[in-house]
Amino acid sequence: MDAARFQSLTRQYRKLRIAVIGDFCLDRYLEIDPTKSEVSIETNLTVHNITHIRSQPGAAGTILNNLVALGIGEVHAVGFCGEDGEGFELRKSLQQLKGVNTTHFISTPHRRTFTYTKPLVISLGKTPKELNRLDVKNWSPTPLLLQKQIISALHSIAPKVDAIILMDQVSIPETGVITTKVLKAITSIVKQHPHLLILADSRLGLKNFPPVCLKMNAAELAALTGLRTKLKLKQVATSASALAKRHGQNCFITLAQNGILAASPDGTVAHLPALPVRGPIDIVGAGDAVTANLTAAIASHSTLREALELANAAASIVIHKLATTGTASANEIQNILYH
Repeated sequence: MDAARFQSLTRQYRKLRIAVIGDFCLDRYLEIDPTKSEVSIETNLTVHNITHIRSQPGAAGTILNNLVALGIGEVHAVGFCGEDGEGFELRKSLQQLKGVNTTHFISTPHRRTFTYTKPLVISLGKTPKELNRLDVKNWSPTPLLLQKQIISALHSIAPKVDAIILMDQVSIPETGVITTKVLKAITSIVKQHPHLLILADSRLGLKNFPPVCLKMNAAELAALTGLRTKLKLKQVATSASALAKRHGQNCFITLAQNGILAASPDGTVAHLPALPVRGPIDIVGAGDAVTANLTAAIASHSTLREALELANAAASIVIHKLATTGTASANEIQNILYH
């Protein structure tokens, strides 16, 4: 893809309407200054003094952050948070983002806000060191009434958007946004809107997902298709192609340092290796940047290969942003591809 084609594609982003439906969390970074450490008089344990706190949307929110960075015209957040301090921060941070619509983002007293708390030791001249993460999750099934609210939002939004991204981030089935009942509603939406682009990613695997575009890594592909964990590139291509044909939708497989592979139902397979590493890396958020860029590109009628070029560049940018769940803007992608 030359620079003129890049401009032609990305100019369309401001006209796009994309919904992100899934598990939004609050990423909270606690920056610790080790020169200010103390010892607790009561416990005799080291006290880590926090000198700065950063909060931003995470999980499905990371995908949303990347869509905003790309300049997508309208981004709908569909999910929930608790009626707690973390929920207040999450909702506020979503509402501050340009073009984000939170009409269908629900605050509920029946859930805690999904939160990743990340303590970071910040030492002058050194790479930030992350300590053990502190997570807040929901351990019980998502209430039926809340599921019905999500399903109602889905049916309301589907006719109004150019694409939907499904992000299943929870590690315990049925405790998040993408439940069995919600997937059943997605199946109905696929039938009602057969040309609507829907792309799904799930930490628990995509085995029971309806026929939508699937994005996963090689290990998840192996688990889904019953093959051994470490697949060679040719095996990935064959398996992804069969899966795409069976689902009638594109499949995207991320391959870490080996880049990304895409397969379409007509048998087309495209693969691009990852861009070279340019220094220290932090892989957190790279997959979400890929999801956002694949969706934006395909919704703008890119080819498979063009979508991979953009997603690969975005992932390369994000992994070089340390101590944060970063994003990649259209300008940053342009710079890495054409300078």
